[in-house]
Amino acid sequence: MKTVLKSMQKKSNKIPEDLLPVFENIVQKYEVLNQPSLGSDCEEEFRLALEEHLTAEQRFLLFEQNGGCKGTGRDKERIHFANENAVLPLVDRIKLFNVTYGRNIVLNDDNTITVAFSCTHGYYKKAREQKNFTIPKTILSYFEQCAGGRLYEYQKALGIKLKIKSVDITPLEENIVNPVLFTFEIVN
Repeated sequence: MKTVLKSMQKKSNKIPEDLLPVFENIVQKYEVLNQPSLGSDCEEEFRLALEEHLTAEQRFLLFEQNGGCKGTGRDKERIHFANENAVLPLVDRIKLFNVTYGRNIVLNDDNTITVAFSCTHGYYKKAREQKNFTIPKTILSYFEQCAGGRLYEYQKALGIKLKIKSVDITPLEENIVNPVLFTFEIVN
């Protein structure tokens, strides 16, 4: 939350100044309470405010800068992959990346890549473990933040610049294997 708030406060991100107190109050409330058990409640409140007050494009910009699962200690491996395969055409780098890391990135004709995605933690894990899992109200911004993490991973490993174009969510009860489709625009 704090990192996203810091990004929101940067003038270059063009978040209206009159909205900042909404988010600052949520972060301050979390700091005052300082109870780990309330952390997820505050994160949920912060995400709800993001969805309520910001456009998808504004959230995408913030999550491009502060994606979930970003920098999880695999950067050396990603950079090594990018350097080792830099001479390959993008389509071949993607194929090799998919085989090497078990991903399913698709290069589209419109200069985008799409990825059907799921992970083993967060909402996926809860949905698998709990029979009557209640989908949180903020599932959209949760997966938008996840898209930022995937963007970070793919940029590092494939040596390309990306922007989040869309995040399409299939209800978890319909498709627990790959419930989210991320579309990233390749930026030259």
